[in-house]
Amino acid sequence: NNLSASLEDYLEAIFNLAGESNVARSKDIANLLKVSRSSVTGALRVLKKKGLANYEPYDFVTLTRAGRTAAAEVVRKHNVLKSFLTDVLGVEIDIAQRAACKAEHTLGPEVIARLLCFIEFVTQSSRNGCDLAEEFKRFCKKRVVK
Repeated sequence: NNLSASLEDYLEAIFNLAGESNVARSKDIANLLKVSRSSVTGALRVLKKKGLANYEPYDFVTLTRAGRTAAAEVVRKHNVLKSFLTDVLGVEIDIAQRAACKAEHTLGPEVIARLLCFIEFVTQSSRNGCDLAEEFKRFCKKRVVK
């Protein structure tokens, strides 16, 4: 989708802030991403130019259909990675959240698809009496992996 990691973060922020109302405010985006309002304005102008956001100064921000699709994909990748890190590897939620945020921008669809399959495999194995995720967590504790 040739968006920078920063623009993907903006899409994800708008998507998450908009929720059911489908609108976000630039000051809320700035607060969420811990950036200046002028940085938000610059990013929103770029997203508008790319056809991903509807933006006018001092008005609510909404995502276009293409913007919602792109944002949903970023959120999906983030959630897959966070799930893998917490549920399979046993990483603490805060650490997993930060790591997922960094990795979501670099891992392509093939890697994400494989991770999804692996998470599903591990989850199904636990239903079949062999909990691979728990076994792995115990293994790490024995090895004193933090």
